[in-house]
Amino acid sequence: MKDIDERGYANPDVLVSTEWVAEHLDDSSVRFVESNEDPLVYPAGHIPGAVEVDWTRDLNDQLRRDYLGHESFAALASRIGITPETTVVFYGDKNNWWACYAFWVFQLFGHSNAKVMDGGSLKWKQEGRPVDRQKPSFEATTYDAPSRDDSKIRAFRDQVLAHIDAARPTVDVRSPEEFSGERMHMPDYPNEGALRGGHIPGAKNVPWARAIDPADGTFKDAEALRGIYQDELGLTPDSNLVVYCRIGERSSHTWFVLTYLLGFRNVRNYDGSWTEWGNLVGVPIEK
Repeated sequence: MKDIDERGYANPDVLVSTEWVAEHLDDSSVRFVESNEDPLVYPAGHIPGAVEVDWTRDLNDQLRRDYLGHESFAALASRIGITPETTVVFYGDKNNWWACYAFWVFQLFGHSNAKVMDGGSLKWKQEGRPVDRQKPSFEATTYDAPSRDDSKIRAFRDQVLAHIDAARPTVDVRSPEEFSGERMHMPDYPNEGALRGGHIPGAKNVPWARAIDPADGTFKDAEALRGIYQDELGLTPDSNLVVYCRIGERSSHTWFVLTYLLGFRNVRNYDGSWTEWGNLVGVPIEK
């Protein structure tokens, strides 16, 4: 495996290695954030000093289907002891799928001093690195959070309708069975309420995990990623692109790959995704 700097990424600084993390465990300017699908993973053992950010409890509004507002984000940041100057390093289970989701939400609030640990929990544990079951506590900080900005990296249903009317590219990162309409949920997962199966008209299917080396959970190099997204789909870094999945979690991973590793300049995540689109009255669907 090549080093991160040798893999040809457009923005290699956004990724850090497990070695880098091990060297910065006592660095007060860095905060490690574990974000998982399974809430039992963190208490079973995490990187020493890492805090947990739970995608349902911490990142989502508890009443509406939306993300937390700026006051709630400021409270979260204060609780985990970060300021806008803190380098926040995300990692987690599922090949960093939920870590990229948390990273994406933090970008809605402009916390650009953020990175992802390549390989996530899988690689850290494969290498026999230390884990801790103690929940750390940090002195509360004051975080002057800006208002959430959805305009640049988030797409809503009416924007997606306009996007497909303009014949702009859309990438569906779900499994082939979900894309075809054979399934309305991920394999081995329950149906989350979509009434219709299929995909958004004109969408191309590239399952999110194709960007990952399954052996250790690291991202494939830029040449391999360009082969998937540019050579196969004909996309370019200038493409005006929408990505989606089921609730925006898998597509945030693909958004991260396209935006940071390949340098695409205009990628938006449609987090309403199929849970919304498959329930809308009158919207077009293809199978």
